[in-house]
Amino acid sequence: MQIRLFEGNTLGAKFSKDLLLNIYHYHMDDWIIGSFFDTYTLFTIYMFLPIPYILPSLVLGISVSVIYTSYFVLYLASKHRYEISNVAHLNYLSVEISHQFCVNLYGAFFRIMREIIVRSSFLDRHQYVMEDIWLRSAREQEKVFLHSILPPQISQPIQEDIRNRIKFSEKHRNTPINIRRDRIMAIQIHPDVSILYADIVNYTYLTTTLTVKQLISLLHELYARFDLAASRYTVQRIKFLGDCYYCVAGLTRPDPDHAKCCLDFGLCMIDNIREVRAKEKLDIDIRVGVHSGALCAGVLGAAKLQYDIWGSDVVIANRLEGTGLPGHIHTSERTLQMIIEPRYEVQPGTEKARNDPFLQKHNVITYLIPFNVRPRTIPDLDIDHIKIIDSETELKKQSSIGLELREEFKKMPVGPISVKENFKEVFQLWGKDKDKERIRARPVIGIYLLHFRDPRLEYNYMHQPDYMLKYSMLLAWVFGLNLCYIQYVHDSGLVKNGVIVDLVVMLSLTVLLFLTWYKKLCFLRYSTQDHKYSRISCCLFRVAESIQRSLIKRIGIYMYTIISYFSIITVMLMDCDREEYEVVHIESKLYHYEPDMNMCFHPWLLTNMVCLIIGMSLIFTRIPFMMKVVVSTLEAITYMIILFFQFEYIVHHSLTTNPYFEAEYAHCLLVIITLLSLYFKERQTEFNNKINYKWREELLKKQHDAFIADQSITILLHNILPAHVANVYLTSLAKHELYYEDYAMVAVMFASLHNFQLDLPNLRVLNEIISEFDRILSYYRDDYLVEKIKIVGCTYMAACGLDLRFSSVISQERSTHESVIQEVLRARRSISVLRKDNYASSEKKEEVVFVLTTFALDLMRTLWTCNNDYRNVPVDRDVFTADMSIGISSGEVMAGVVGASQVHYDIWGNAVNMASRMDSTGLAGQIQVTEETAEMLRKYGLECNYRGMTFVKGRGILPTYFVGIDENYEFKYIYESRHHNLSDNSDSQHGSSEKNA
Repeated sequence: MQIRLFEGNTLGAKFSKDLLLNIYHYHMDDWIIGSFFDTYTLFTIYMFLPIPYILPSLVLGISVSVIYTSYFVLYLASKHRYEISNVAHLNYLSVEISHQFCVNLYGAFFRIMREIIVRSSFLDRHQYVMEDIWLRSAREQEKVFLHSILPPQISQPIQEDIRNRIKFSEKHRNTPINIRRDRIMAIQIHPDVSILYADIVNYTYLTTTLTVKQLISLLHELYARFDLAASRYTVQRIKFLGDCYYCVAGLTRPDPDHAKCCLDFGLCMIDNIREVRAKEKLDIDIRVGVHSGALCAGVLGAAKLQYDIWGSDVVIANRLEGTGLPGHIHTSERTLQMIIEPRYEVQPGTEKARNDPFLQKHNVITYLIPFNVRPRTIPDLDIDHIKIIDSETELKKQSSIGLELREEFKKMPVGPISVKENFKEVFQLWGKDKDKERIRARPVIGIYLLHFRDPRLEYNYMHQPDYMLKYSMLLAWVFGLNLCYIQYVHDSGLVKNGVIVDLVVMLSLTVLLFLTWYKKLCFLRYSTQDHKYSRISCCLFRVAESIQRSLIKRIGIYMYTIISYFSIITVMLMDCDREEYEVVHIESKLYHYEPDMNMCFHPWLLTNMVCLIIGMSLIFTRIPFMMKVVVSTLEAITYMIILFFQFEYIVHHSLTTNPYFEAEYAHCLLVIITLLSLYFKERQTEFNNKINYKWREELLKKQHDAFIADQSITILLHNILPAHVANVYLTSLAKHELYYEDYAMVAVMFASLHNFQLDLPNLRVLNEIISEFDRILSYYRDDYLVEKIKIVGCTYMAACGLDLRFSSVISQERSTHESVIQEVLRARRSISVLRKDNYASSEKKEEVVFVLTTFALDLMRTLWTCNNDYRNVPVDRDVFTADMSIGISSGEVMAGVVGASQVHYDIWGNAVNMASRMDSTGLAGQIQVTEETAEMLRKYGLECNYRGMTFVKGRGILPTYFVGIDENYEFKYIYESRHHNLSDNSDSQHGSSEKNA
């Protein structure tokens, strides 16, 4: 506020001094001198005074113009003895008014342009800061989400691979991406950890007695309690398999007490499940197995990434859980030996464990730890408390955003680097800390001509479209009209050359003005109604847009406008006879008469015209600043040369601004002040424009980075969860809300590799096989949706029918995968042959079973291909035999996302249990299905061969079937077999008839 008052007082002092000095010399010395500060005062009002709004500046500028115009009238009245009615005098008055109007118009145009630049800079900076904050938030969200599922050392290469693939796809949009290139295998060895396996007892009973919501709610509460306890005991949950929960201590960071952490966590799990049992009145318990040793941990495959562990010690922990007792921890001797101060009651291991072949092979001695002490209690899961924490975190985040915005707005530039900072940069004579930081903050722009040091950036900046061109042309047209009027008044409209030049100039400027404003006028005219534009209008639109977007065309218009202005001045100069003017002027002084004022140009009139041309040269939008500076400087130099060497006598005898200051120097001083004032203000405008452009470029880069981060988050989500669940997770699950689903018909598949040792050398082979399996998933999208659920050791689990948008209709028009289309069409032909009827809509729901069976057949084909590829690879043939058994079942399935730390989507139900049993009791090279699934496949014409009665754990002895597959890995269809049999019978009958004949 004090600065504004100081600048206003300074301007008022100069303004008063200018007029009072003229009045003083007129009354005291009878000297008539011209006003000097009128143009400078108006420039100061519009460009330098810190007036926030344009209206006060406009009112103040008009007031100053009125005062100076009144002084001009007083000057005319004083000089010509109040003969104001003279037409010539009125013309000069109108010229002065037009000059004041143009200067005010120039100032208003400058204020409007600056207001647009400042406000757009503010908005761009605000958006830049918000995008930067959002980008960091997105990256943090990606990091937290990924690290909650995958450790940082495993997730880092996966993140980089996803981003590199996105960037590669953007650069090579028309090039197909090779899915097999640079396949990542993120696996690490951990030599000293403790593994815990826990299994809920009586889980099968729960799946048959509880409703969907009850089962998922129970599992969510149990696993959420387990996750919170695991976080407290520094144990990392790996995953859960239905009712099996397993985790590792000492995995993410080395911990000498990892064995004790696992045992304490196991006791806490027993305590939690007993609390839930008492609360829900359910007959459930838990078995826990703990073992210490080494393992391999990482991710396998290319889709639905899940962190997993492998190794013989992992299998030992699993066997300890399976051979343990409910309510007890079944641990190994090695784990107990690692505890420094044991405080547990230890009992001998179970008889079942002593008879286990795998435990006997590894000489594992086992012990039982009963639950007789209550470990450190874990508070109950409080969702409301978590929501309160989330809201507080959000408030802190909003507060930090506000602080960061204020700090960034303080850094917004108000002008280019000062001269002092330039000397610091060149000579390095001042401090090197804070000042250097400020200098380094603006290294991309040149000091004087404000060019980008990066040629590519400068080129892109100069070739931006000029959407303000129509306003520049309007200002240029008004200035041209003013110059033509001044030339007309000077020549009294009688000079033929002047009239022709004026007509040509105004006609050309009018055409350009019409071209640039036509689209705007049409929009204003027809903005509220539909209107079909003619071909001429469309052509004019394209011409205007072409001019706006072409730098060369804009430069041509710019140079033509300046040349047109100087052509008007040239006509005025050519009409002046210097020798005749000198004679007439000398005679007028000798004989005391008033000379003809139209004999030559009025010097101050011409100087004001040149000042307007210099202003127009500098303020024209979207012209290279270097070019505008060179053009305006040449204009000033050329005019001063003309003043001093061509028309020195005329200028010398014109009015001066001070009795002791020669007139030609006063003219030159006004031109130089105008040039420097407008240069520095245009320099600031150009600087702000370029900084604003640089911010926009950085903003676009930030937006692109944010887009890649958002895409990577989406890819990660969809690579861990099903697509429809990932969308829900970002909303409801992010607020710790329970999510579950119920499906009436889902096909579930388990596919297991046989005799495959899970050691480090063979994990790479397994990774390649799983990745090939995952690649097949890409062909089963849209209507043929097959979701990969998980990988458990060498078992691949998938399901079909989990998409909420699943239409139960397989389109025959869309081509996704030859195998799927071929098999589906053959199946429908089979139905048509067998039933002699159209494809019933009630059977479409069961089509997921056939699609998943086709997917299973594709897995077998892929494994056969991998077997051929690995024949020449140095792997152990006893380990990799390419044998795989597959089990498929179908029925009602429950799905959901449970737990409090890691997001894990799983499915439960009798169909899942039966599919697992079909796989475990199946044979290598066969697809075993239940009786219900076999009946559904037979509806599609597939042969299902009865295997016999098979013992199924938890269900007893049940009939099972093998899907008919020939030696070429093709389905056997019933109608094809019948046709083949009929052909064989007809051939045999035909042969016997010929024999009888």
